[in-house]
Amino acid sequence: MMIEHYFDAPFSPDKRLQQQIHEQLVEAILAGGVPSHEPLPSTRSMAERIKVSRNTVSLVYERLAEDGYLRPVNRSGYFVDERYVREQLSLRVDDHARNALHGEHRAVDFERRMKVRPSAQENITNPANWRDYDYPFIYGQITPDRISMSCWRDAVRVAGTAEHASSWMGDLVDTDDPMLIDQIIRRALPQRGFRAGPENILVTNGAQNAVYLLASLLCGPGTQVGVEESGYVDARNIFLAHGCTLLAQPVDSNGIRVTEALNETDLVYVTPGHHSPTNVTMGLQRRLSLLAAADEHDFLVIEDDYEHELNFFGAQRPALKSFDRSGRVVHVGSLSKPVFPGLRLGFIATAEPLVRELRALRRLMCRHVSGLDQRAMAIFLADGHYDVHIRRQRESLAAKWKCMLWEIGQRLPECDVTMTTGGSALWLTLPRNVEARRVAARAAARGVLIEPGDMHYWGENAPRNRVRLGFTAIAEEKIAPGLEVLAGVIRECRG
Repeated sequence: MMIEHYFDAPFSPDKRLQQQIHEQLVEAILAGGVPSHEPLPSTRSMAERIKVSRNTVSLVYERLAEDGYLRPVNRSGYFVDERYVREQLSLRVDDHARNALHGEHRAVDFERRMKVRPSAQENITNPANWRDYDYPFIYGQITPDRISMSCWRDAVRVAGTAEHASSWMGDLVDTDDPMLIDQIIRRALPQRGFRAGPENILVTNGAQNAVYLLASLLCGPGTQVGVEESGYVDARNIFLAHGCTLLAQPVDSNGIRVTEALNETDLVYVTPGHHSPTNVTMGLQRRLSLLAAADEHDFLVIEDDYEHELNFFGAQRPALKSFDRSGRVVHVGSLSKPVFPGLRLGFIATAEPLVRELRALRRLMCRHVSGLDQRAMAIFLADGHYDVHIRRQRESLAAKWKCMLWEIGQRLPECDVTMTTGGSALWLTLPRNVEARRVAARAAARGVLIEPGDMHYWGENAPRNRVRLGFTAIAEEKIAPGLEVLAGVIRECRG
């Protein structure tokens, strides 16, 4: 055994002797200098070879055994623990790699290489600790529904049983869970007023993923896209990231205005059920006008039907897709937003040729949506938990909606609220000389979170006195005191 060759260099006076011996023995073991079938030299022999005390070698051997490199064998000495050494070798970086890592290198110019800069786009942001605020009037977050949480846990548990496990354990490649597709067709679509077959449905990682897939398939540099003004920020940013030219169309109490400007578009993106961000519902005549324009001028319409279920006044409105006779409307729906937004489950309902290409595109991006989540949602729907949750949620939010409208009228009479038939937020116009961002900053310091509305506009002259007040994340009893604090901040800013 030539283990002493690892000790040819003299010991350094700047480091503890015991530590240097330990490091050299580890190096010898990992380099294969100590055969695993032979014991290390005895402490006496080793001490004589490297010219140190026997006690020092004994301490090093004991420490190596504690670390796992050696295993003591009674009356035979210390042997290398081969299994532990293999684990260490799999994690070890050799000297050449280490030198390469620590050498000098020219920094990579990532800025030059990036074709798009999504981080430079303006996005809606809320503090990560929004739950710590007393009055979170923010959009897109929810208060826990413990009944639905329990039902969802049951659905996940059932999905994990032997009866259902085969549906999600394997790679689905580019397919979807047939049980979920069936539930979408039988339960979700009839409530929206139209029918479709399995070949017309694609499951997505939420509605926003659906919009991104559609933009990736249908858009490119120079594609003319009509968008609502104000409108959904993330959809606008998705189209811009794909090089589209945006044509912003004004919105009134009946939704997007159908003007001649749409005649030049390739695609129009709308939120007719509850417009984002004002929550107004597109009227019947406006819907028919939009579809007539699409037929006449040969453009497609993406219908983002978020919050379809949340109508508190009057009958439920059928989707824009239900009036479509030419197949020009691409319907986007969310399964998770009304229940648990973090689940990220949505779907696209459209013509079969489009679904076929979307499926192939999704395969390149993520293959398929989590099979376990799909089966759990299918069970959640089939057992009726989804419908019960929606009824309970609609009752709760309807009460908050009425409370919001009443308290705004009482405490913020100088502000104008856009009337809606439902949804989870209200659009507020502050007095003309009051800037929403300034109000938001001061209000946050007093525990009130609100969302300035100017980022929802694409044009250069965006109004600065708009605010979106969400009410899904705030308890009903906190609405009045929260609006009272907000009223005081607005008075200060106005003064």
